[in-house]
Amino acid sequence: MPKVLITPKSFANYKASVYPLIIEQGYDIIENNLGRTMTEAEIVEQAREGVVGIIIGVDPLPAEVLAQCKDLRAVSKYGMGMDNIDQDKAKELGIQLRNAAGSNHISVAEHAIGLLFALARNIPHIVASVKQGHWERSMGIELTGKTIGVIGGGQIGREVALRAKGIGMQPVIYDPFLRDDSFLEANGMGRIHQLELLLEQADVVSLHLPYTPQTKHLINEETLARMKSSALLINTSRGELVDEDALYAALTSGGIAGAAQDVFSVEPPEAGHQLLQLDRFLLTSHTGAFTKEAVARMATLSTQNLLDMLNAPTEQKA
Repeated sequence: MPKVLITPKSFANYKASVYPLIIEQGYDIIENNLGRTMTEAEIVEQAREGVVGIIIGVDPLPAEVLAQCKDLRAVSKYGMGMDNIDQDKAKELGIQLRNAAGSNHISVAEHAIGLLFALARNIPHIVASVKQGHWERSMGIELTGKTIGVIGGGQIGREVALRAKGIGMQPVIYDPFLRDDSFLEANGMGRIHQLELLLEQADVVSLHLPYTPQTKHLINEETLARMKSSALLINTSRGELVDEDALYAALTSGGIAGAAQDVFSVEPPEAGHQLLQLDRFLLTSHTGAFTKEAVARMATLSTQNLLDMLNAPTEQKA
């Protein structure tokens, strides 16, 4: 019987509703029971033969793994970003790909705004201080009236802009691939066509774009130098978008006022990483999409996407 490999750790929480959909289509299910992200070798061990579909989380699917999955016909992403999958190799092999678009954009946007409030009002530092028996105040800043530069005008970036506008901020969006200004016009938002101008004008810069060779280290020594010394940086996209050494230098020199991320270049970061020693750097554990509502939507949509792909006529694999 053909098999489906399911790698996301949280997927099993919704097995009662989605597993029957897979089983009734005639597929056996292989679960990731490791309690962690699977390695390349572990994926190959499970999917080398007989696995026709994979529902993948953040686990790696590079070219060499895809090439060894002899019967694989479809990969469904449990989430949005597909930078952990070699999409060119998948296309070469005739493996269909689809992500769970529209399932987690609300949760990630809310997390981005939450990180912004935490950073603007020094909330983590104050809470930790009070729990240690202190009763000291730490001056924050108001967000009302501030300009938030949203880099990336996709679903998440738009939701962040809407929420920022709702709390009295002035959103501007930079996205060279945005072809339709109707969203901006309908919501009274501005657009900037040059990244340099956005960085120079924004009080807050929020990143909402995929990781590609072109976006690697988009935030670097040069771009950080263009930002206001009072500016805050929010990153809920991918850790590789930010040059972490350059960010550390900017934070310790006063180049920018603070940064908060839900992502890191290596997750989890190594113990004692220099950025983790800074009060003005906040890091959460890639939890932006990890809400009950988003996870339920991702489980349902990624399952349906996989079954749709497996049931569709496909070309013979190379």
